[in-house]
Order: sequence, then structure tokens, then C-alpha cells
Amino acid sequence: MHAQVGDRLLVGQGADRIGLVIGVTNSEGSPPYIIKWLNDGHIAMVFPDQYSRIDPAGLRTAEEA
Repeated sequence: MHAQVGDRLLVGQGADRIGLVIGVTNSEGSPPYIIKWLNDGHIAMVFPDQYSRIDPAGLRTAEEA
């Protein structure tokens, strides 16, 4: 998994588990990521699991379409 600042991290299903990547700790874009959760603004360092995915910046989620 690779991410850049501005991408979105989607964990599982549901709009409450969508986060904005605000920091990438490794130069090659691998985890962990600094995430700002969109539902409450909480900021956390996250190691995504196998059910997570990265949506590149500029893509819209199903809830936004």
C-alpha cells in the first residue's frame, strides 16, 4: 500500500471510517500514515489492515457522488 498527502484512507465500510492522509512517515509512501478522520477530526497514526484501501487525491467516494 502506498499513499501521498491528500489521499483518502477507507477502512472497512461506512462513511465514519474515511480519513484524509495528512502525513506519510516513509519516503516511499508505505505505512504508517498520519490520518485525520473526516467524521470527527481526530488525528491518529494508522497502520492500515488488509481491508483498507487508498483512494488517490481527486477521486470522490460513493457518498460524495
